[in-house]
Amino acid sequence: MAATGRQTAAPDLAAGLREAGLVRLAPAATGDGVAAAGVLARSLNAIDIPYQIGVETGEVTRGTEADVTLALDRERPDVDETLGGDQPASAVAFEVARSLDDQSANAVVAAAGVLAAGTEPTGQLAEVIADAGIERRPGVAVPTDDPVDGLAHSTRLYAPFSGDPEAVRNALADATAEPQDDEGRRRLASLVALRTVDAEDASARAAESIADALRPHAGGPLATLEGYGDVLDAAVREDPGTAVALALGHDAREDALAAWRSHASSAHEALRAVSIQRHSGLVVAESEGPIETVARLLRDYRSPEPLALVAGDGRVALAATENQAAAAVLETATESFDLSGRVTGDADLAVQPYPGDVDRLVAAIREVSRDA
Repeated sequence: MAATGRQTAAPDLAAGLREAGLVRLAPAATGDGVAAAGVLARSLNAIDIPYQIGVETGEVTRGTEADVTLALDRERPDVDETLGGDQPASAVAFEVARSLDDQSANAVVAAAGVLAAGTEPTGQLAEVIADAGIERRPGVAVPTDDPVDGLAHSTRLYAPFSGDPEAVRNALADATAEPQDDEGRRRLASLVALRTVDAEDASARAAESIADALRPHAGGPLATLEGYGDVLDAAVREDPGTAVALALGHDAREDALAAWRSHASSAHEALRAVSIQRHSGLVVAESEGPIETVARLLRDYRSPEPLALVAGDGRVALAATENQAAAAVLETATESFDLSGRVTGDADLAVQPYPGDVDRLVAAIREVSRDA
């Protein structure tokens, strides 16, 4: 197969994979990317096609002409095919997996990846998970049955109690402890929403963002599909091997939850500690925490502007709302800079190595966003 990076129709791509001597899966370090890898790997395994999975940040290593290399939820010039872009990589992976071996195509993993990408399962994917008895219910989208653990460590929301189990206990008190029915879950969701939007530092966008963390799809290997996607997204940034193992269906639940808790605690602590500078169209923060997650939460819950830039450890992460495009803005802003690393990510969130002066980058991004 030619290394074009274009996206081939699922049956044609599946036909190419069947002829491969080895399939190399190169997912981005995102919940969508690692879920897509899990979906494809399960079906490749079912039909005895050898594969390798590598969550890589550098260039993809190519093998022989018999190999096929797929990039998942990231653009790469050095691969045969890229899955993701107009739709989540997990949704495309599910279509390809069904063409490879319909019985092994895992809709639960695919749906978790789609939800981690910030969209909803549609079409056949939505039909399959509904047929499996997975439906929306009242409550909050967390991966654990313990609401204290779930709310303290969720990276789908940011509230005054985020990152602090004791603060969650105090916020919930006895009225909503351990909700066992839909009415109890509704009360819990209402309280979480109110605490989130009424927070002193909450932005107007917080009301829209918290809605995406409510009424989850109940079921799957964790308490909700949204929670499953959240764990994949957090774990792959902390411990890629554990995230891959969870996506493949191995016994990695406890290790993945531990990685999720660690990542969430760091992100919430960092966001709470940052000093935010506001510019027209952009907010800026410097952080020692996981900058991708901090940038996303900053955009969704604290930023009054459409762009949120977080710098730390020689890198920057830019999160954008729908009226901007993070990767395009960052690429254009730095095209004249002498940088060794390329922009990775998409319209929602992009990352780039950047050891330079942050003020210079801020000025360049503001110029680009004004012209957009």
